Amino acid sequence: MGQFMSFRMSRSALLCGGLFLSIVAIAQEKAPYAAPAQPAKAEKPSAPPKQVKADSVTINMPEGMTHDQADAILNELKAIHQLLLNQQNTAKAAAPTAAPAPTSDKVQMKLASGWHSLGKDDAPVTMVEFTDYQCPFCRKYHAETFAEIKKNYIDTGKVRFVSRDLPLEFHPYAQKAAEAARCAADQNKYWELRDAMIANSTDLSQDAILKYAKSVSIDINPFKTCLDTDKYKAEIQKDVADASALGIDGTPTFVIGKASKDSIDGDRVVGAVPLSVFDTTIQKYLAAK
Repeated sequence: MGQFMSFRMSRSALLCGGLFLSIVAIAQEKAPYAAPAQPAKAEKPSAPPKQVKADSVTINMPEGMTHDQADAILNELKAIHQLLLNQQNTAKAAAPTAAPAPTSDKVQMKLASGWHSLGKDDAPVTMVEFTDYQCPFCRKYHAETFAEIKKNYIDTGKVRFVSRDLPLEFHPYAQKAAEAARCAADQNKYWELRDAMIANSTDLSQDAILKYAKSVSIDINPFKTCLDTDKYKAEIQKDVADASALGIDGTPTFVIGKASKDSIDGDRVVGAVPLSVFDTTIQKYLAAK
């Protein structure tokens, strides 16, 4: 083809998928192709085409195109560019304003007896997890990170790990799963059933929970009676209320810090974050006096 066009445009204009086709269509309408009368000689390359500039767009004018035609193309491009900018500004204005981030992730949690925990009771650092048994991110944390924390900190006596419940309302099986773990504790099988349910969080129907209970050698009749009578429902709702008081509304969320006689002063860590985040937080409190 005997004519050509090149463009340098702002990033926002280039985001429009149909922009190049629009430009070509405009160019073809404004300056239809006309074959040169004589072929150009190879040893004498033709002079470079003239250029017309407007803002961030540069168009090389093919032979035969007038300045008026080029200006018309540039005006079309500027109009498209402005339309894209207006659309971006409208989208930004319509976007909801994000809630301000907390100024500090420091929290203080009251200690209570009866919490289910792993590790030494007098470990220098306490780590509390608020979990939901249907939460995919809780499953991710336990599949990818928890084993290293247990090996490096819990089993070595540096961290006491505490499990608390935060069944989220939109997870229909989470409440009963939390009750099931506590019913399993009546038979000293809390951690076994907890692990089984987290690993199988996509299926926590009552039949599935009973299957997992059998797999860890739980006596099913008293276990089922415990579930049917909602024996631990109030205790779980106490965990939910405590989480709300701390500003915790998602799972998994962790409180990691120093435990005194009646409270834990620590940091809130939200989500299935990398192991390095837990390492940094735990090491900070191990070093604290």
